[in-house]
Amino acid sequence: MTTGESVQGFCDPRFSEVEQEFRRNFAERDEIGAAVSVCFEGRTVVDLWGGWADQEAGRLWDRDTIVTIFSCTKGLAATCMHILIDRGLLDVDAPVAAYWPEFAANGKEAITVAMVLSHQAGLPYWLEPVPPGALLTDWDLVVAMLAAQPPVWEPGTCHGYHGTTIGFLEGELVRRITGRTIGRFFQDEVAGPLGLDAWIGLPEAEEPRVAKLYLAAPDLNSEFFRRLTSDPDWGGRLLVTNTGGHSAADVINARARHAAEIPSGGGITNARSLARHYAPLSLDGALEGVRIVRPERLAGMRTVRSASERDLSLLLPTTFTLGYSKTWGRRALGPGGHVIIGEHAFGTPGQGGNMGFADGQAQMSFGYTMNRHGGGTCLNDRGQSLVDAAYRAVGFSNSDPGFWVR
Repeated sequence: MTTGESVQGFCDPRFSEVEQEFRRNFAERDEIGAAVSVCFEGRTVVDLWGGWADQEAGRLWDRDTIVTIFSCTKGLAATCMHILIDRGLLDVDAPVAAYWPEFAANGKEAITVAMVLSHQAGLPYWLEPVPPGALLTDWDLVVAMLAAQPPVWEPGTCHGYHGTTIGFLEGELVRRITGRTIGRFFQDEVAGPLGLDAWIGLPEAEEPRVAKLYLAAPDLNSEFFRRLTSDPDWGGRLLVTNTGGHSAADVINARARHAAEIPSGGGITNARSLARHYAPLSLDGALEGVRIVRPERLAGMRTVRSASERDLSLLLPTTFTLGYSKTWGRRALGPGGHVIIGEHAFGTPGQGGNMGFADGQAQMSFGYTMNRHGGGTCLNDRGQSLVDAAYRAVGFSNSDPGFWVR
């Protein structure tokens, strides 16, 4: 099988450069298996897939292959939060403790929902050791641990990526308000109505469709890795070392992890559904008669709430809205050191280079999923080349500040 023969699907001629770059990913950039999808003005204009879902087993990546998207899950979880906000069930300026009284312990009584969603709450990791496997099996324990611990900085004064904890904070708010887990809420209110192949907590019947992941070695040139290996007292080490082993190499492809509700990094879907999830958010909040949020809620989704040239956790430039990310880093930082999207766009990248976002100015939404991870925290050349090609197709140009503009 040649690379060209493995790519299937369709591509609107206007977006032909996306297909060209997708094929280049296999031919020149060592892609194993992947999919890319673009919706424009609410219509799917790119839906391509190819390569191997499992090289060793000889299983091809087909139209219905799904894969773990890691922190792209944060965008799915954020949409759940904004649905609650839009319905008047959650106030972003209210203390988290108004919905979750136990959370007020140890000086956290003034932490607001907005601080949590914009990575300013000072709870970027668990301070006490997380028992092995707890993130997969013991929701009550890990959220109780967060409720009990003090913040590691004064809440609201700065920000640092809450890599895993944010999903559990969001999920517990959803549970306290609705009585449903965030995985159930997402199915009921987003995935079901929009017809998505997307889950936070995968049913066992869907397991045969999941692609095998091939993890990358750490990026030895990143400041994060250098700090991780050189400073044993740096609190940021806990971001990756104190998560109960939920992303260890021998766990990452396990059924138990696929089944677990990990709202910050356990979502499983494909590019088609990731782009379709964001499609209503690139329009007026609705798609094909299904309203996710009212038009006036969209400003709260895309507006910057925190930004820094040096994120306290990731040690690179990051920008957050309420639950979503915007452009991160700069191209000069190289592959793995940036995510370049439109000035008005919002979404979330995922470990290894997955990406999903909406851009209301471009009226475009985008999804890219793959199983061969790149190094670094952000996009690598495979994902960024697809994003860049999609923006050029709709008449945008890259600006000096580091985002795409019309």
